[in-house]
Amino acid sequence: MQTLTPSRRLTWWPIAFGFACLLGGGCPSCMFAADAANTRLPHGFAYQRDEIASGPWSIHTVKVNRGDPRFELHTTLARGAQFGLSTLSEQLARMPSNLGRPVAAINGDYYNDRSVYKGDPKGIQIMRGELVSGPRDWTCFWMDTNGSPRMGTVTSQFEVLWPSGNKTRFGLNEARNKEQAVLYTSVVGRSTHTSGGLELILERDGGSSWLPLAPGENFSARVRTVTKRGDSPITPETMVLSLAADLAAKLPPVEIGSKLSLSTATTPSLTGVKTAIGGGPALVRNGKVVPLNEANVRHPRSALGWNRDFIYFVEVDGRQLQLSVGMTFSELSQYLVKLGCEEAMGLDGGGSATFWVYGHVMNNPSEGQERGMGNALVLIQAGKEKK
Repeated sequence: MQTLTPSRRLTWWPIAFGFACLLGGGCPSCMFAADAANTRLPHGFAYQRDEIASGPWSIHTVKVNRGDPRFELHTTLARGAQFGLSTLSEQLARMPSNLGRPVAAINGDYYNDRSVYKGDPKGIQIMRGELVSGPRDWTCFWMDTNGSPRMGTVTSQFEVLWPSGNKTRFGLNEARNKEQAVLYTSVVGRSTHTSGGLELILERDGGSSWLPLAPGENFSARVRTVTKRGDSPITPETMVLSLAADLAAKLPPVEIGSKLSLSTATTPSLTGVKTAIGGGPALVRNGKVVPLNEANVRHPRSALGWNRDFIYFVEVDGRQLQLSVGMTFSELSQYLVKLGCEEAMGLDGGGSATFWVYGHVMNNPSEGQERGMGNALVLIQAGKEKK
């Protein structure tokens, strides 16, 4: 096992002094040692590049004060409000300007790239309070309603209550299998991209809660249209509940005008959560490396970690023998512990591993340039109205 001792003393560069200082590291007044682990950063966050000759490894980190009101964590989608594939830089350019200024970002969850739902995150995603992708049984990250980072497995309790009193579980914005119900919003595009089955186009029932779809809520819906053609149209004001033919045959008939109740409950509850993203695996818990049964293979890696004082974005370049060979999950976990993380989890890696600060890609992506990805996690310096 290679030692993770840095080849030089780590220094943190406060981003607020500007990008020239960030790159050069030649301004002594802008530097302070990383070993002051419990010292609040006066400018809120800072960037570090760590070079370890024994790998060799090139590691990029952004460190952010926890609870600093100047900054917020947000997620993105490739096409702004829809699934797709686009580079990290392109996703940041599409973020609403009223949120504030993106100052740092890292690639997000693993994603689907082999179906009509390209860019569909494999785990949960909540974007500015909107539930755009449902949870899977693996590790995810969210900011709770107290502003604290959380990591764990979230279980879907999504279900529809029919007029008959029956209940049916459903997935969200994903490929529908032969015995499944899936709820689609305009996140997937202008239509469901399905074939056959039974589809119910839903509209708001009276003055009840409606779109954007929020986690941990109940929604009252009215059936506007019933169709068996598949590929039903979706608008920003409607949703489509798509039922596989085998499942639909087991349910009582549903007519136009019928009222349904939809629940987006989860365990644990994510009611009120504004930001969540999937990824995994869990790498650090309670300051200890999480043992993993993994192939001993090095790849480019991305991770998210935190302790009681800071949140960290971390990216390790890889597949570049002379510059940085990448890490195993075990090596990355060890590094995160040495960095000071008490909790940490992986994000997508490989060719997706990308690290962005102040308009610049700071790392060397393994494919020689940015690759399209499904989503990302972004640090926003909030606008004046957010302070």
